Amino acid sequence: MKLFVGGFPLDIAEIELVKIFNSYGTVNTIKIVRDKKTRKCKGYAFLEMTDQAGADRAIEGLDGTPMGDRVLSVKQAADKPAAKPPMPQRSFRPQQSNYIKTDRSAAGDTTIKKRPRI
Repeated sequence: MKLFVGGFPLDIAEIELVKIFNSYGTVNTIKIVRDKKTRKCKGYAFLEMTDQAGADRAIEGLDGTPMGDRVLSVKQAADKPAAKPPMPQRSFRPQQSNYIKTDRSAAGDTTIKKRPRI
């Protein structure tokens, strides 16, 4: 079961969070979310526990617990939103030409005229 964990101190390491959650159940994976440029912690993480019972105990035991000057928030992570549909494939067929056909069949003239430039 995947958990959202927020409100922990920004200087905490992954191993410290794992130690806290291991007392409620076995932690499978952890990912602290960091800023891409500065690599500073954004203050929340996603944690995956091996079983539902351990995750429920962690939510019940840790949600609302003060940590330093912050309050820990632990809840079940929402499922990922549906993936965006893939972009339509572009065709590499030749584009329409800059020529315009004019129908002059009544006059018997079927010439192609070039579109004027603006």
